[in-house]
This record gives sequence, C-alpha cells and structure tokens, in this order.
Amino acid sequence: MSVDLVGALAALALADSISLGTLLIPVLFLVAPRVRPSRILIYLATIGSFYFVVGGVAAWGVAQVPSSKAGLFTTPAVSAIQLVLGGAIVGGAIVALRRVGLERARSSESATAGRLAPSRRLARWRHAAVADPSGKQVVLIALGAGLIELATMVPYLAAIGMVSSSGAATGTRVALLAGYCALMVTPALLLLALRLTLRSKVETHLQRLASWMERTGAENTAWILIVVGGLLVRDALQRLQILEWLGGLFE
Repeated sequence: MSVDLVGALAALALADSISLGTLLIPVLFLVAPRVRPSRILIYLATIGSFYFVVGGVAAWGVAQVPSSKAGLFTTPAVSAIQLVLGGAIVGGAIVALRRVGLERARSSESATAGRLAPSRRLARWRHAAVADPSGKQVVLIALGAGLIELATMVPYLAAIGMVSSSGAATGTRVALLAGYCALMVTPALLLLALRLTLRSKVETHLQRLASWMERTGAENTAWILIVVGGLLVRDALQRLQILEWLGGLFE
C-alpha cells in the first residue's frame, strides 16, 4: 500500500463528501427547528454502511476474476484506455461547467436568485429531512439517497478500482474502503459538532450552505468529475511510466 494510493483515495472521499446524500441532506437536518443528533448519526451511519457494502461487493466481484486473467487489468492497453477515459471525463466536465455558466447567465437575466425554485427532488428531500422523521424514516431516507446516487458514484467507483488493482491483502482492502466511507461522512460530522457547540451562531451559515448546494449542484458535480478524471489520468500515467519518462527529460 503506497502513500500515493492513500492520498488519491482521500481526495476521492473528500470529493464524495459534498454530494446530495453525504452533505446536503445532513445540512437540511441541521437547519431543522429541532436538531436531533441521534437522527443525523443514524443517517450518516446508514449511508456510510451502504457505500461500504456496495464497495465490498464490487471489490469481491473483481477478486473473483481468475488469477490467470487478473493481470489484464494492469496491462498497457487497459492503462491507455483508462488514460483516455480520464481525459474524456475531465473534458466533459469542463464542457458541463461552461454550459452551467451560460445557463446561469441566462437565468440571471430573467429572475433573481431568490425567485429560483429548487428542483422537485430536492424539495422532497428537504421536506423529509425537516419533518421530524423517526429513526426508521431516517434509515429509509439514507438508503433512498444512496440508491439514487448509485449511478453517480464516479469517485467511489474510481476508488474501488484503485483498491482492487493495488494488490493489497484482503484485510487492507477492507480497511481502505472503511476508511474511505468514514472520511466521506466526516465533513457532515464536523458540521454537526459545530451546530451543537455554537448553536444559533452557525445556523444562518448552514442555511446559506444548503441554498448554495441546491443552486450549484450541477457545478459541484462537474468539479468532482474533474478531480476523478484527473486522478484516473495520473494513475494511468504512472502505470505507463510516462511521468517517469517526462521526469527523465528534465534531469
């Protein structure tokens, strides 16, 4: 297990920590009139466990590939495909950012930010989060958020691929996935701690954060994809030893 792998996984986990399920919904819990820490902890434990189970199943599936064919995942051809894929993700995200900017400019001409309504899905999540749900409802909300985000778990899928191809022992892989999931929910836990200790002093800031995340959801996703694509490109360049070759040119 290398330091580069741990650093890449940490970066992916932090990118994953600002999604709808891991940050926006917890913030909606925090801005409710009555904050219940136990509900938020149940929510974060549920969604973290959901990610861990999904990652464990995916990693187990990769581990079932016969050893005679396992080397295919690290061949130069596969690394080249990963390089192209990472570059395509970065390029697509940059195009998406430009499109978001243009759409925001058009929207600002026709309506002020305060008059823009949130999407229906976010409105449902907000209602569910602030309606004083029971522990069972909190679990269902967390599982629903996880299921919705299955199709957009790009950072986590990249992390699973890195862990699976690292050659680490099974126990180490489990620890890496568990650490990823723990780090992923850490920002929400920190916000909970601030809400409990500073109370009303941070409530306004949390409300602004929730509004900002609702307005900039597409932009945030694009930046996450840029991070993921960049890490995939970096990993592929290392496997192809292109970085070493470039470094040799300047020695």
